[in-house]
Amino acid sequence: MSKLSKPNPGLEEARAFTGMSQVHAHAAGVDVGAHEIMVCVGGVDATQIVRSFGSYTVDLQAIGRWLEEHEVETVAMESTGVYWIPLFEELERRGFHCHLISSRSLRRVPGRKSDVVDCQWIQTLHSYGLLESSFRPEADLVALRTLLRHRTQLIQHRAPHILHMQKALLQMNIQLSQALSDVSGATGQTIIRAIVAGEREPHKLAALRNYRCKKDEEEIARALTGTWRAEHLFILKQSLEFYDFYTQQIEACDLEIERTYGLTRSDWKEDELGALPEGKRNSHSKNAPKEIQVRKHLKRICGVDITAVHGVSASLAQTIVIEVGTDMSKFPNEKHFCSWLGLAPKNEISGGKVLKNSTLKTKNRAGQAFRMAAGSVMRADCAFGAFYRRQKARLGPAQAAVATAHLIARVVYRMLKYKVEYEPLSVIAYEQHYREQQLNYLQKKAAKFGFQLAPV
Repeated sequence: MSKLSKPNPGLEEARAFTGMSQVHAHAAGVDVGAHEIMVCVGGVDATQIVRSFGSYTVDLQAIGRWLEEHEVETVAMESTGVYWIPLFEELERRGFHCHLISSRSLRRVPGRKSDVVDCQWIQTLHSYGLLESSFRPEADLVALRTLLRHRTQLIQHRAPHILHMQKALLQMNIQLSQALSDVSGATGQTIIRAIVAGEREPHKLAALRNYRCKKDEEEIARALTGTWRAEHLFILKQSLEFYDFYTQQIEACDLEIERTYGLTRSDWKEDELGALPEGKRNSHSKNAPKEIQVRKHLKRICGVDITAVHGVSASLAQTIVIEVGTDMSKFPNEKHFCSWLGLAPKNEISGGKVLKNSTLKTKNRAGQAFRMAAGSVMRADCAFGAFYRRQKARLGPAQAAVATAHLIARVVYRMLKYKVEYEPLSVIAYEQHYREQQLNYLQKKAAKFGFQLAPV
């Protein structure tokens, strides 16, 4: 039965309507472009004043002075690439209340499209409070977010050069990728560097294997017997140099991130780290930062240790913190938080029927981090793992993963909002709680139809 109440065609109700009133009397609208910035403020007798500015720093400072002359208090600007960032930071530094507006909410602009009409329309909507500001974390976390996003891009730029090395080896019929699970590991890198240095003897190359390799030395030697063509060796050499260059850049970026972590909320109290919950394994990803240092910094910044949550590694935890921030007052409750993450269904209702209830396609990095956390607890011996396996039998693997990510997000939201540490629930306790929940539901259902449950 639908939860929507059916309208009564015979019921009339008088409702008061006072019309639309201005919410922000001293509001400005800005249309940001690469070479020109159009700014609109309210004038006398319901008029609007529009002025064009350049995009240089002196122009941004002139915009701030011009807005101060017109006693503007709040500014709404449309997001266009990254051109809005310098203006946003300059106006925020001057004390204006800035709102970043998504272009999705401004698509249906009446009349002919132009920059002048755009800034007027933004100013009009913002003055009546009809624009919703895009989310932006606390200002002191923006520098960390920029560096960590840059680190992710460096890792993405390094990955193709591993494929180039594999391709060059395969074209010489060097089957190193079959003998080793990862050519970028310790054994693979040692062998590739020896090949670039001039070594061609298969048994000498195979002797460089790590003692933990599953394949024996004889099989690796057979895989390292090839044609050794000069052009492919040249490509292998350059690909290795590119790989080393990006590795050095990642290490330098890690040092800068560590320095920025030390400057972020350095005056906040630093508590000792507790032990990870039983059954939670430490992550050993090659691309992950040093876990102990990241945990210490995140514990100081957040006040709680969110890396203790099952499925949330140190790398995922810092992605969540820098993308979401620590001020949960921007989200009224966990439902709003999960909806912003893209982990809640968007119900489209018409005529009392739900037409569509799928989740929105979003590139929210924090939402992707929670999805990855859900993927790591699918077989785990914890409450999240038991919840996923139960939902998988009912909804399928895809929807069960989203539901588990939604559950983990609610836990992290409550930790950050109420500053409470994570208390893991065992699988036995979870199953007992679920059984009691189902019994209560069945008893209410039976009582509704005039029956009473009795144990067998």
